[in-house]
Amino acid sequence: MNYGKIEESLGYAFKDKGLLKTALTLASADQYDNNQTLEFFGDAILEFIVSEHIYDKYKSEGELTELRKLFVSDTALYPVSEKLGLKEHFIRGPGDTVLKKSIPSAYEAVLAAIYLDGGMDEARSFVLRTLDFSTVRREENYKGELQELLQSRGRAAPVYGKEDVGTPKSPRFRCSVTVYGKTFEGEAENVKKAERLAAKRALAALRKN
Repeated sequence: MNYGKIEESLGYAFKDKGLLKTALTLASADQYDNNQTLEFFGDAILEFIVSEHIYDKYKSEGELTELRKLFVSDTALYPVSEKLGLKEHFIRGPGDTVLKKSIPSAYEAVLAAIYLDGGMDEARSFVLRTLDFSTVRREENYKGELQELLQSRGRAAPVYGKEDVGTPKSPRFRCSVTVYGKTFEGEAENVKKAERLAAKRALAALRKN
């Protein structure tokens, strides 16, 4: 493994190179000494750092929860992991074509390795320079805002329904949310976007009234 190249990409030089090696070792290469435990630990560290970072910017609990989910999701971490070039340094067994899940998981494993090697300050620095917190704007968090609005009026949290209206080659989902007896729908290429659109329409109606 070219430690210098991957460390340059990460912006962190490991004192214990073995931690970095373990973080990039898939279970197909070593059943016992692989990155799964580091991934588990890194997931918790990432949630804490992201929560800490967004806490002073967004005061609504529902909004904070939704934003954190967006930042720590596999969808968010996949392009970050790819940009860092982690996949090119994977240690994997013969015939392992690398599952899609392995790529964002490696980010979490590397984060845990950095934490164990250099402490929380280094882990925090790594997250803040690699995650793009500007990609999700506050006004896009319609689900969190809708939940908070309903709770402020003594109503239960909204429940979303979904319907698959696409094809295997062209995914499409229609999601709905019912508020005060009226149903609002949104349609998009994935469930999250469709739910946000439905929530946006429900919010607009509630605020209008």
